[in-house]
Amino acid sequence: MSERISEAEHEVMEVLWAESPLGAAEVASRVDPARRWSDRTVKTMLSRLLAKGAIAHHEEGRRYLYRPAVSREAFVARESVRLLDRMFGGRVTPLVAHLAEQKRLSPADIAEIEALLKALKS
Repeated sequence: MSERISEAEHEVMEVLWAESPLGAAEVASRVDPARRWSDRTVKTMLSRLLAKGAIAHHEEGRRYLYRPAVSREAFVARESVRLLDRMFGGRVTPLVAHLAEQKRLSPADIAEIEALLKALKS
């Protein structure tokens, strides 16, 4: 899967990562109700994700069942690298510095980062 997926498509992916295979109506029933998406909208999202190779499907009777073709972990890894490359020149330190400057790191986050760095040095 080389094409990026939109925020809306990502929501459909989260549903399928949580549980699959699912039919279109089942996906629609699991999407955040605040989205107020019709079954038709969900089917459009599924069609786009199929075209991008993010999901696969198989027929069961008269309906299609959908499942992720890429793991959530692989997706997160790819998107993380894209973010770092695009926003921080591929470097992690400026990202962490930015988060610290914006007061987005909690004491627990800092402790986890310190423990990770300590483990990496060992």
